[in-house]
Amino acid sequence: MAANSRAGSLQELIDSRSGIVDYFYNDSPGLNIRTRTDRIPIPAEFSNWREEQRAWRESAVLFDQTHHMPELFVTGPDARAMLNWIGVNSFANLAPGVAKQFIGCTPQGYVIGDCILYAHGDESYELVSGMPLLNWVEYHAGTGDWDVTIARDDNSAENQSGRRVRFRYQLDGPLASKVFEKAAGAPVPDPGAFRTFTTNVAGVDVLVLRHGMAGRHKAYEISGEYDGEAAVRDALLRAGEEFGMRRGGTKAYFSTNYESGWIAGPLPAIYTAEDLRSYREWLPADGWEGTWQLAGSFRPDRIEDYYTTPYDLGCGKLVKFDHDFIGKEALARFAQEQQRRRVTLMWHKEDVLAVVGTLLDAGTPGKFLDFPIADYGLLVQRDSVFVDGRPVGLSTFCGYSANERRFLSLAMLDAAQAEPGTEVVVLWGEADGGSRKPRVERHRQMEVRATVAPAPFAYSPQSTGNAVPAGR
Repeated sequence: MAANSRAGSLQELIDSRSGIVDYFYNDSPGLNIRTRTDRIPIPAEFSNWREEQRAWRESAVLFDQTHHMPELFVTGPDARAMLNWIGVNSFANLAPGVAKQFIGCTPQGYVIGDCILYAHGDESYELVSGMPLLNWVEYHAGTGDWDVTIARDDNSAENQSGRRVRFRYQLDGPLASKVFEKAAGAPVPDPGAFRTFTTNVAGVDVLVLRHGMAGRHKAYEISGEYDGEAAVRDALLRAGEEFGMRRGGTKAYFSTNYESGWIAGPLPAIYTAEDLRSYREWLPADGWEGTWQLAGSFRPDRIEDYYTTPYDLGCGKLVKFDHDFIGKEALARFAQEQQRRRVTLMWHKEDVLAVVGTLLDAGTPGKFLDFPIADYGLLVQRDSVFVDGRPVGLSTFCGYSANERRFLSLAMLDAAQAEPGTEVVVLWGEADGGSRKPRVERHRQMEVRATVAPAPFAYSPQSTGNAVPAGR
């Protein structure tokens, strides 16, 4: 199997550039649908993002996930064995009715990506989202001695068929169960987090995963055959009217992780290792791996400095050494070392206002703080974090939560500085006036003070949500 691209392979792209970091930082197109809503039929806002955010805390919100996530279907006698070899997760309890946050790493122990793995049977699996990991799985299916069959269903921006195999909706919020019960006309079971059940909505059989995006309430990922999408959507919308449910657009959807703590889209750690050359030669230059955008005040020369481990991302508990898998030896070493920890940073109000205030002053302003999503790299933004002038880690996804009335970011910090209450400084903005990325205006760097809090923030003592009633 070889890459099928008129632009050549990822390896050819790397070889043609004097530095891959400089290319990703300055010149990559960064074709991510988070900011290119013209590429999928979901608006940025159905009403306004403030009320859409508040809906997942106060009532219910319905997100349409049908169009932006790629899927991969893996079937055959060796499907389970192959996926278990690729993934760091234990499959000891994997069976129909169970799903996992599936993580794949390189032989060096660094993350390639993650996705949701559904088990439909011993020989049938569905992988949702996380294109770099889906590509890694397909590569091993085609180059290894595995008796498996692969079927792709790319997202709507890259899908030439004009339709998906399955639709997918996310129903979240304190009243989500009531909405779903009314739509289904029957009590909704609660099998527990990352467990699935089947039911029927508007005459359509649906598979339901107990999984949320916003990190607080019982929530449901609802999927089914694509032809049933309109019927299920309309039934959910009718049921939600009584409970004040709102539809969520892309601005609200992509801002959920400030509260839930998920560090999405880590840069796949595939660009330099010699034993991954054949994989880079298989990947197309114009695929996701060749079109990332790097951004932020952290600007190393080595692409390896952007690589992460599952421990950095707060997913160390998912690494299980009860089976052989790619990267096992390296991850066993990492597990014995002091790892960075995932935390939330609460940006100081005064410093946020100072950055915004520069827009009203003469001279070069600070980097624009967009609401509700302030990070401007697609997807990998890393801002340097300091304590007493010493670098202690990296801040990533940042933005505003209307539920918390705070600017928040996720961060990966050295353990000694990761305790709640620690005061740190985020260096906001890029050096030398900013990069060449079209979304980056001329600006100056500014220091923003922040306080460390737990991640997910929705469960932290600092969250105002502990005092928010369920309903208006």
